[in-house]
Formats: sequence, C-alpha cells, structure tokens
Amino acid sequence: MTTTFETQRAALADVVAIPVTPFAEDGSVDQAGYRALLRRLLDAGVTTLTPNGNTGEFYALTPEERRTVAELTMKETGDGSSVLVGVGHDIPTAVASARHARDLGARMVMVHQPVHPYVSQSGWVDYHRAVAEAVPELGVVPYIRNARLTGSRLAELADTCPNVIGVKYSVPDAAKFAAFARDAGIERFVWVAGLAEPYAPSYFSAGATGFTSGLVNVAPSVSLNMIGALRSGDYATAMKVWEQIRRFEELRGADGSADNVTVVKEALASLGLCRREVRPPSRQLAEHERAEVAAIAAGWSV
Repeated sequence: MTTTFETQRAALADVVAIPVTPFAEDGSVDQAGYRALLRRLLDAGVTTLTPNGNTGEFYALTPEERRTVAELTMKETGDGSSVLVGVGHDIPTAVASARHARDLGARMVMVHQPVHPYVSQSGWVDYHRAVAEAVPELGVVPYIRNARLTGSRLAELADTCPNVIGVKYSVPDAAKFAAFARDAGIERFVWVAGLAEPYAPSYFSAGATGFTSGLVNVAPSVSLNMIGALRSGDYATAMKVWEQIRRFEELRGADGSADNVTVVKEALASLGLCRREVRPPSRQLAEHERAEVAAIAAGWSV
C-alpha cells in the first residue's frame, strides 16, 4: 500500500461531517449561513467535511449551487486535505465536478451511488474508474448503497485506480459489511460507516474506523464523544451515546428516511442556526412534529 494519500486516509478515519445546505428566504443558498455552520463545526473540533453530500441535499442543488457549496467550503477551511467533495450524476458531470474540486484545492472526492435504475456490477466499476482516472491526484471514495455489489468488484476497481483509498459503506447490514470489507481487502481501504452513528458501533466492530454524520451539524460534541469511545474500544460508552441519539435518528430514518435532512434542519432551526426549509422531494415537518425535535436538540445544547 502506498502512503501517497496518508493524510487523506487519516481524515477519513474520523467523524466525516455532512454539512446541511441552508437556504435563504428567497430560496437561494444562504452562503453566509453555510459558512457559519461550517465554522461552528470546525471550532467544535470537527475536521473532515463532505460538501455536497446527501444531508446537503446534493440531488436538489443545481450544478452552479454545487460548485458554490464546494467553493465556500474551501474558503472556510483553507485546507483541502480534509475536504471530501461529493460528486455524481452522469460521468461527464461527475468528472467535471471532481476536476473543479481539485482545482479548488480539495484532496478527495466522494462519488455518490449511481441512481440509474439499471446498474450492473461491471458498469459500476466502469463508472467509478472514469471518475478516478480523471483525477489521479485525488483520493476517491465510492459511496456504496448497493447490497448486490461484491467486494471483489471494489478490489478490481482499485487494481487499476490506486487513488481509490476509502469506502463510505451504507448497506444496513453489519454482517454483509464485514464480508464485503474482507473480500475487498480490509487493510486496503479506509472503511467509513456511511449510515452514521446508529450503525457506527457495529461497523467499527467489523473494521470501520470512521463514520459519517448529519447529526454532527446539530451537536458536534455528541458525535465526537462517540468516535472517541469507539477509538478506545469502549463500546459501553459508545452505546450510551447511541441511546442518546436513538430517537433523533429514528425520526430521520422513518418512512424510508423521508425526513433525513428535514429533521436535522428542524433541529438547527430550533437553535436559531438556520432556516428549516428543504427542497422537494423532501418536506418540512408539520407544526405538531417540530416540538419533539426541538426538545431533543435543546437537551444536547445544555
């Protein structure tokens, strides 16, 4: 294994924050608000950021807005080594976005799970190879949500693209993750639990060393407490954090994760940190649903 991407690999073995994209009253991206949310994360000790992730409403942003979000992130951090820019859609768009991230100074990209209705395993390899080969100087992290994909296919990709350095694994099955990681090469990649804090303890027990988080937007200390416990092998403490965040994550995951972003933005709105608006096909919470989210967020802020 080369050490070319040593800094980037270390950044992935951490809390990988997925910032929300706040919207202004006129519906545009609230650029000042976005930078303020990033600064709050950075000041709290969070260092790895994924602009244009799913919690950032990647698929609801225009191409220009996605570029703006990446640019704002780089301006706020001033260092691209821990910035993992989300890219995706058709291959030319994904490649252009990856090159834009590179030109900004970012050192990694996360390739969103292809949303085409017909995805073959060999086609998955070809898609990611096209992106990875276009930016060989960047660390590339596939976002895997496809339970049918085999670990051998990931190994095949990395055989020709050594800049594929990590994996955001988001199949909700810890046993499948354990097998997939070993089939691909447990030591070959940095394994990031892509289903965030609820799955982090079980995935860490099987070899993950980082996890993504949308909750971290609301309560950075909670996510940092969990990564600290998991790094030290203190699963009892990690599960206490799990209990603390359980209801919040249940609300996000209900009905096929329909309110995944909505609940995070509602919590932030209750703390006066951003507006609650999301874009369709997401929806805002009804008035009667907001109180529970606000109560959870208030409990974390004390």
